[in-house]
Order: sequence, then structure tokens, then C-alpha cells
Amino acid sequence: MNILLLEDDLILNEIITEYLENKDFEVTSTYDGEDALSYLFSNIYDLLLLDVNVPNINGFEILKRLRDEGITTPSIFITSLNQIDDLKKGFDVGCNDYIKKPFELEELGLRIENIKKIFNINANILQIEENITFNTQDLILNNDGIIHHLPQKEAKILIYLVNNANKIIPHEELISNVWGYEDTPSSSTLRTYIKNLRKILSDEYIQTKKGVGYSFNKK
Repeated sequence: MNILLLEDDLILNEIITEYLENKDFEVTSTYDGEDALSYLFSNIYDLLLLDVNVPNINGFEILKRLRDEGITTPSIFITSLNQIDDLKKGFDVGCNDYIKKPFELEELGLRIENIKKIFNINANILQIEENITFNTQDLILNNDGIIHHLPQKEAKILIYLVNNANKIIPHEELISNVWGYEDTPSSSTLRTYIKNLRKILSDEYIQTKKGVGYSFNKK
């Protein structure tokens, strides 16, 4: 689970980051609203932990901008604000939960686990390698932090090969499972899709068995 943490209190930021990393979450921590936006528009996150009162751009404005752009990543506001108007504003701009300072780390952990259940986070993630994941719903491949949006056919080919890793998949089997009842593609069309995937993943993963088919070599 990949989390962005925005908290301008240096000590609290460090404490939360360490707690989350000890629970095997990947954490990008930042202290400034502008930096947070920069991360958010160039990376994919599963959850946002946003302090409200931070330098330059506050948490409310950050989340409003994201929602206006159609980014629906679940979010939890971390705040010392305790007025009902502040709570209402947070939910109005699209937050999914609130945690008020001061709080126990265990409470934060419970709220994160609840968000995971509600949004079924990680259920659509195909773990290809330790540093390579593929979101089968959004068709987003994350190759060591580099994001690629795959066309549907390339995505289907990748999923089938990965799910049958380390064995040779005949051309006919691959075509049948990817194209189904659609028009059968030419050999050159299939090769083009494979070539495109190799450009993204490197040649070492998808191997060709000449005259037979392809295999995905998982380490």
C-alpha cells in the first residue's frame, strides 16, 4: 500500500512515517502543500494522509484540487481543528475520514485498515515483481516508480502471461484468452503488442519460443 503523508510537524511526520513503514506500507512524506501536489500529480497513491494547516497550500485546498481533477484516492485528514464547521468542510471537499490531534498511532492504524476494507485497496493489484505492480482496474503499470498506462489488449496479454508465469503459452492459447470471439489478430499484430510490453518491462521478462509462443519469466 502506497501512502502519501503531508504533515508539517517534523517530529510527528517522522513518527508516523516510521510507524507506517514498520507495518510494511510504502510512505512518501512531505511537509509542504506545494510539494505534496507535485507528488500527487506525478505518482499513484492508495491513500492520502493530509494535515490541514500546512505551508503554502492547506490540506482542504489540496484535496479540492484533486477531486476537481477527478482523482478519487481515499484520504484521511490529520488535524487539530475541532470545530464542526471544519469537519463539515473536510467532508465537503471529499475526505473519507478524520483523525484529530493528539491521537494514538494505533487509532491511525485502525482507520487506515478500515479505509482498506471499504475501498478494497490492493485487491486489484497484480504483483509482477518486488518493484513492479499492475493495477488491473485502472490498467496502470508501476515499474520501479515509473508509471505506464497500458492499452486494454496489452494489459490482457500481460495479465495472462503473468498469471501463467514461467511456462510457454502457445500463440493460439494467448490469442484465444485475450481476443476471445473477436476477430483473430495477425501474427504481426501480436508481435507488436509483445514488443510494446518489452519496451516497458525490458526484454528479460517476456521470452519468445520461436514457432510456439511466449513465456513470462518471473524471478
